Amino acid sequence: MNRKPKSDRVFEIVNVIFLFLILLVVLYPLVYIVSASISDPVYVNQGKMWLFPRGITFEGYQRVFQNPEIWTGYRNTMLYTVAGTAINLLFTIPGAYALSRKDLKGRGVMMGLIVFTMFFGGGLIPTFLLVSWLGMLNTVWALLIPNAVAVYNLIICRTFFQTNIPKELQESAEIDGCSNTVLFVKIVLPLSAPIIAVMALYYGVTHWNSYFNAIIYLKDRSLYPLQLILREILVQNQMNDTMLMTGDDMEAMAKQARIADIIKYAVMIVSSLPIIVIYPFMQRYFMKGVLIGSIKG
Repeated sequence: MNRKPKSDRVFEIVNVIFLFLILLVVLYPLVYIVSASISDPVYVNQGKMWLFPRGITFEGYQRVFQNPEIWTGYRNTMLYTVAGTAINLLFTIPGAYALSRKDLKGRGVMMGLIVFTMFFGGGLIPTFLLVSWLGMLNTVWALLIPNAVAVYNLIICRTFFQTNIPKELQESAEIDGCSNTVLFVKIVLPLSAPIIAVMALYYGVTHWNSYFNAIIYLKDRSLYPLQLILREILVQNQMNDTMLMTGDDMEAMAKQARIADIIKYAVMIVSSLPIIVIYPFMQRYFMKGVLIGSIKG
């Protein structure tokens, strides 16, 4: 057996050490948050809990699951994620396929106008006025329609269709009498399962983590997504810490602050758990999407 050169062995050892350090950097915050969510907040605040849980308690999770707004936010976020992703795919996939066709007249101009919006936008106030004039304020549609298509994702899809759908396949389908609609539905879509999965993941993660548009467009608390409720908990926790420094009833406020801390960590776990569970199984699609997007031919 041929032994590897010394330089190769050194390179592999350095790589293993480097990757192990990256693993620690990425893994430690996750372990810390999980441990903090089931630890006594006194140990967490005093810095005595730095890895494994101490003074195990599930009070944070009990309070989270007893809070009706958490369940409402969970329901809303799932609705926004599923419906928003469906709308995104409905507009992105056909639009990208049309722009990938060389027989589409004016596709260069249309693509230029679309790419222009990546660098220049109207801003928050014109967008808010437009949403208001369309009657979508304080409705579910305000979170779904304005972000129906992401230009970057549209470019990735167009690149996929240009590089993975042979022109000869389209020509043979046309010879057999297929219209453009039949060609797209019965031939192109079945061959596009990888890019559809990539887009579903990209859009789904974006919708799941989104909260800014809800702050701008929603007033009804029954429509709040989970991430916005989580943000309120974090803000309230900071306010409690400030009140703790100047309040009269120090003991009551200290207890309130400890409860807010433990709820904060528990909500982080509850809100992130679905993505953390799904991501390892779908990681290959994320990697494929990055590789597809790196070729802009």
